[in-house]
Amino acid sequence: MNRRRLLLFLTLIGLCLATPDVIARETRTEALSIHAADGKVHVFQVEIARTPQEQARGLMHRESLAPDAGMLFVHSSESRQSMWMKNTLIPLDMLFIRRDGRISRIHQRAVPGSLESISSRGRVLAVLELRGGTVARLGIKVGDRVEHAAFKR
Repeated sequence: MNRRRLLLFLTLIGLCLATPDVIARETRTEALSIHAADGKVHVFQVEIARTPQEQARGLMHRESLAPDAGMLFVHSSESRQSMWMKNTLIPLDMLFIRRDGRISRIHQRAVPGSLESISSRGRVLAVLELRGGTVARLGIKVGDRVEHAAFKR
């Protein structure tokens, strides 16, 4: 087994052994806001998943997510992204976001545990996962602007 595969294997083993509470404490949170077309601003505290290990783990094994919490998956450049719900216990809304911070696609209430691939259907820089139902509850739409340091103005 080459070194890279061994490292990935050991990382995945560590992810399986870590508890969701330990994982949540190890991940830093930052403020993120969504500016809706109707002028409303919705503020969230999001965990940032930047590394491949953090992105592979995502929100797996979490039993709950606060109404104002989420996870932002930031990639190094814009590309087509696909997500899935393997080992995810709660429904999630997925917002696919371009480099300029505009939401280009929304997938609502992804099914927990599903292996279905959920595609960005275009090039995006990031994916924001929120508790399922948040998009509908707040009226968030494609074209709304996400404000966070990850998005250059």
